[in-house]
Amino acid sequence: MRVKVLCVAGARPNFMKIAPILRAFAANPLFEARLVHTGQHYDDALSKVFFDELKIPRADVNLGIGSGSHAQQTAEIMQSFEPVLAAEQPHVLLVVGDVNSTIACTLVAAKFRLNEAFQTVDGPRDRPLLVHVEAGLRSFDREMPEEINRLLTDSICELLYVSDPAGIDNLKNEGVADKRVAFVGNVMIDTLLAAKERAMQSDILEQNALEEKGFGLVTMHRPSNVDDPETLKDLLGTLDKISHELPLVFPLHPRTKARMEAANITLDESRWKVIPPIGYLDFMKLIATAKVVLTDSGGIQEETTVLGVPCVTMRENTERPVTVDEGTNFLAGIGREKILEGFKYAMTTPPEGRIPRFWDGKSAERIADHIAEQFPKQ
Repeated sequence: MRVKVLCVAGARPNFMKIAPILRAFAANPLFEARLVHTGQHYDDALSKVFFDELKIPRADVNLGIGSGSHAQQTAEIMQSFEPVLAAEQPHVLLVVGDVNSTIACTLVAAKFRLNEAFQTVDGPRDRPLLVHVEAGLRSFDREMPEEINRLLTDSICELLYVSDPAGIDNLKNEGVADKRVAFVGNVMIDTLLAAKERAMQSDILEQNALEEKGFGLVTMHRPSNVDDPETLKDLLGTLDKISHELPLVFPLHPRTKARMEAANITLDESRWKVIPPIGYLDFMKLIATAKVVLTDSGGIQEETTVLGVPCVTMRENTERPVTVDEGTNFLAGIGREKILEGFKYAMTTPPEGRIPRFWDGKSAERIADHIAEQFPKQ
């Protein structure tokens, strides 16, 4: 029997996670893996370019959902995904991350009965085996939609693959049985290490007249930071103060761009270089060559840690504490003084972070090997 795995990706962070997993499945003759793209991120800047650069095969199924409220988007994904399950009849459903696609597809698969039962080492079953990659991450902030998605996905999935050591403790504290949990490392780092050499050949610095370590890199897209005009103005005002000391490069997320235009916020072009969203390889080159990164992203905290670049995270919490405990991340919150303190520390203190355990480029292989152990030897 070949094990049929249905992998789900929907938003930009998912693509970086799914790429090495698909490669690991392709290298193991036990598996037949197929990719579902929900279309949660659907424009070329946030989707197609990542498939091209990371050499992800074209999606076998594209749901084409698009944008909408959380309820609309989740409901539409659920409605569209059920016929896919009926047609594909997968033995395994694998979801990554914490976006609406993650929880929506998990919920549908949890209640789905296959036409034929199949054998696992624990006996026969007639529902797909549910797998969550990047499980156990917790910000402990239920105001974040992603936190709700994480909690629900982990409560439903049967195999939970952890990237941050804190995830093991979080799941244990939530009463999750040890046999459901495996610490495998970080698939985002698999992608980064596989693409690093190509990324460093990017000419993004020359395109924008930038000098290595001569600029700060800014990313900001989180609703809690950009949706409220006053919060957005305060954060950009703080960053503008920094721009007097170090020029800032700002790849502008579509959400942030719309909020800035609505609030009539402009940035001084003599200190800011505002550019459209860019591809993965160009972006990794910018991170690697920046003096400091100022962000509200989750994944960028991990990438800066591996690349040894100081990171100032403009959030009150992080679901990736290993980047603070072992890496190069400074958790600043959104207050002006703490952000400026983080920036000053980054500018004056050489980063001394170390690479966390299992962030070695082999996480996806460990996942594929562990899933294979759930099925009788052929």
